[in-house]
Amino acid sequence: MDITFNSLLVNQAGTLSIPHWHIKPNEHWAVFETQGNVGAMLGDLLCGELTADSGSIDLPKSGIAQVSLAEQQRLLALENANDDTDFMDKIDFGRSVEQLIAEFAENPQITQQLMQELDLLHLQHRGFKQLSTGETRRVMLARALAKSPKFLILDEPFVGLDKQHRSLLANYLRDLSLHIQLIIITSREDEVPSWVSHVAMFEEGELKQQLNYPQWCSHPIISQLLAQSSEQSEQWLTLIRKHQHQSQFTNPLVKITNGHVEYVDQKIFSGINWQINKGEHWQVRGPNGCGKSTLLGMIFGDHPQCYSNDIHIYGMKRGSGETIWDIKQHTGMVSSSLHLQYRVNCSALEVLLSGYFDSIGLYDKPSKNQIETAKEWLTLLHMEALHDRSFKTLEYSQQRLLLIARAIIKQPTILILDEPYQGLDFLGRKLVMNALNMIAQENLSQLLYVSHYVEDELDSIQHFVDFVPDDDGQGYTVKLSQRPG
Repeated sequence: MDITFNSLLVNQAGTLSIPHWHIKPNEHWAVFETQGNVGAMLGDLLCGELTADSGSIDLPKSGIAQVSLAEQQRLLALENANDDTDFMDKIDFGRSVEQLIAEFAENPQITQQLMQELDLLHLQHRGFKQLSTGETRRVMLARALAKSPKFLILDEPFVGLDKQHRSLLANYLRDLSLHIQLIIITSREDEVPSWVSHVAMFEEGELKQQLNYPQWCSHPIISQLLAQSSEQSEQWLTLIRKHQHQSQFTNPLVKITNGHVEYVDQKIFSGINWQINKGEHWQVRGPNGCGKSTLLGMIFGDHPQCYSNDIHIYGMKRGSGETIWDIKQHTGMVSSSLHLQYRVNCSALEVLLSGYFDSIGLYDKPSKNQIETAKEWLTLLHMEALHDRSFKTLEYSQQRLLLIARAIIKQPTILILDEPYQGLDFLGRKLVMNALNMIAQENLSQLLYVSHYVEDELDSIQHFVDFVPDDDGQGYTVKLSQRPG
């Protein structure tokens, strides 16, 4: 497929600037984002969801599909709009995996083949809103492939996938490249496939360099960005120290006895006995769908089965008359689920302020001190000029940085981070990783942390919760461990 960009400028939900870019037939490109988030904009532009403000783009009128976080948000919004829970005697979890893929497949055989290739057969009757982040990403890819595209744009295709599924997908995309022209958009240097012919480097939305693959492999950009992120992380820590306060809770901060979650048709996990003491930072590990986010949601109070479990947090037993605010005023949360839910029409400044009240949107009157602190965070995030911009109109990476700062701003006793780097560019990911490591080192908050990437492990985290299959093979339980030495 032949695609040409000339003097192209899009200035809507962020900026996309491409002076000239010619993608020739049979070329596979990686797009590396050092700073900024062009993935969703580029995909929407090529798929006709977005139009340029100036310049031109020459491309075929059909045969292009995309997989992106923005596309995923649109599908969730559609499923929520069609939610029939109020008219049913059970919760409407949305259309099933099979229905979502079949919507675009020519015949049932293609649907079955895609579910088998992408390890979705065991999920075929599961509703979209019941899926984990990694499972959702595989469904989005299957939906795109069901359209039989000739050209496919994949924005951060490995986000949310566990190690096994990342390996399977890497091999799958390599084989797919023999039949379909691909653009892989990533902020992780090790996710640039060796089979791409070229790499386009974007910075703050502008195409800066076009390299062949050997030139990319010897480029010094990574070491330059690492130095920059380290300096900015120190600035984060300075602001956090400035507003530091200490909680006075006694041990244990959290205690779960025989924790369990199951639905009518499925057991998620059982037999979880876990205690979190002061000064401990924990990483939760396990495969897609094992219940990591569910476990963290039970602690935070966002999962309905938290009240049918024996959970003590901050000295209070769940369901003993405590309010949600009694828990949430001491707890910060970042997750893919929260990001998808945060669709209210409030400003960037109000998003930060909502962290003081744990609301989606701002409905309480903040103090003068809270407003000043939120403005300091906007300056630190280089978003002071965007203070009154609607959250929904910001780039995905800007949204995620705001939600991370929203979780940190009140200096919570426990900071829950469920795949916090999703959608961040390279600089943003390294910046947040460094800052979290420093927060843990100085015990400014206690971290409960989920990431599927070994390279994202934080040196300051010494304790681990590993999900392992139950003896009956029907769900999961956990093993607790500490870092050796």
